[in-house]
Amino acid sequence: MTTEPNRDAALIEALRGVTTATLTTVLLKKGLRNVWIRGAFPLTPNQPRLVGRAFTLRFVPAREDLATPASWASPISTRAAIEAMPEGCICVTDAMGVSDAGIFGDILCARMVKRGVTALVTDGVVRDAAGVKGTGLPVWCSGVAAPPSVAGLTFVGWEEPVACGGVAVFPGDMIVADDDGAVLIPADLVETVTTEAVEQERLEGWIMSQVDAGVPLPGLYPANAENKAKYEAFKAAQQD
Repeated sequence: MTTEPNRDAALIEALRGVTTATLTTVLLKKGLRNVWIRGAFPLTPNQPRLVGRAFTLRFVPAREDLATPASWASPISTRAAIEAMPEGCICVTDAMGVSDAGIFGDILCARMVKRGVTALVTDGVVRDAAGVKGTGLPVWCSGVAAPPSVAGLTFVGWEEPVACGGVAVFPGDMIVADDDGAVLIPADLVETVTTEAVEQERLEGWIMSQVDAGVPLPGLYPANAENKAKYEAFKAAQQD
């Protein structure tokens, strides 16, 4: 999917102010329930919320004639895939939830930083944990393991649809990742979802102010007609 760069930058900036919790609610209202990538948690706590278009990688189960250290020099390798990653993307890697084979270590993550990759999101694990953290690449994964990827996985390609953490991810989908995990917004819905999610955040901010003022929840959350009118008056005052 191609997007006008300035518009994409504006959408990404807006989404940095939206929690993944809010996004799942907005997407649920549109009938999308399966958007939270299972098994992808921040490797380092308190990372900033990050947003970017998905660049996908895919592994399949290890096959002994293909999953070898020699395969790292193949034209179809994680090394080659990293060189194709555009600046600002979020690398979403389908590792099938395998927990005993690290898909990336410090050297690969360091190269991703040099390429300008925003983050790595995977349902698998990484290795060389201290080194990976030292590269500064934000990582969402299911843990760490010492063995290399070929101990349990075969790398087969990039920029194709993948199943990461039970979620169908297509190249160009938008990924938002924070302390609650990583959420996908389908590419065709990014503009609409962003607009609605920003409004939802503003509404919930107002609701929280009412809670702080001692207003009871019934009729406030969700808002009844009276409180909707109060909120609209609040918005109008903010815009004056």
